Amino acid sequence: MEVVIIALVVLASFFLVMKLLFTKKHTEEVAYTYSLAEEERGYLIEYVPFYNELDEAGKQEFESRLQHFLNTTRISGVNVTVEPLDRVLVAASAIIPIFGFKDWEYINLNEVLLYPDAFNDTFDQQGADRSTLGVVGNGPYQNIMILSQYDLRQGFLNKSGKSNTAIHEFVHLVDKTDGAVDGVPEALLSRKYVMPWLELVHENIERIQQNNSDINPYGATNKAEFLAVVAEYFFERPDLLQERHPDLYELLAKMFRQEPAHTLSTPPAPNGKGSAAEARQNFEQGTRSEE
Repeated sequence: MEVVIIALVVLASFFLVMKLLFTKKHTEEVAYTYSLAEEERGYLIEYVPFYNELDEAGKQEFESRLQHFLNTTRISGVNVTVEPLDRVLVAASAIIPIFGFKDWEYINLNEVLLYPDAFNDTFDQQGADRSTLGVVGNGPYQNIMILSQYDLRQGFLNKSGKSNTAIHEFVHLVDKTDGAVDGVPEALLSRKYVMPWLELVHENIERIQQNNSDINPYGATNKAEFLAVVAEYFFERPDLLQERHPDLYELLAKMFRQEPAHTLSTPPAPNGKGSAAEARQNFEQGTRSEE
């Protein structure tokens, strides 16, 4: 009898925790109501090429999702003032990778912390060995992302570059949706594309290590970093990636269900092909939709 009672208590506790986790976003949205100002819309026009490539319906969708992100996610400064520009750029970085999944929610993120500049492995902002520009937190920093304010802005100021630190970190969060940051976002990638993707990853990492690639060398660290680095390239310079790495571009387009090298239009309808609900359902059922 005691065993049964203990089991029931554990089960009840589990469901209570799950309820708190999955209702937290709704509570925060009420607490952090936010409306996009004309000044902030101007920041999108000036600094976010992805937004400017959308048609009018797509722009409205992007703005709506950006507002929702800001309603549900705190953005705080640590020894730095968070400006309206920073809020817009953080939110834009979050929306860009998942724009092909209309109802996507970052359920694994509650707050983004902005540091003035690079920091080290123990999050110190002073001293030597400060080479970290962004990180998705674990342990006591679970559900928290930390970004360098300077590099957040540089990612959007340099419109000819292939790097964007904030997009990089949000791709790690997308990758983490299936439970592991391993460079194989199973919640997004159809089963039949997993092996071709892994083959391309290994092939390109080898080329990077041989100094025979224009992909950021940091992408050779491991599969997870390769995905994040090449996703930066995909969203920042899709034209160049398609020209120099057509196979990578094609698989990333299938993965993110976007064609940034071409004019973008409104993303898929809710619960339709390409929705986050479909992606998660595919993963949970152990199957992948076929393109």
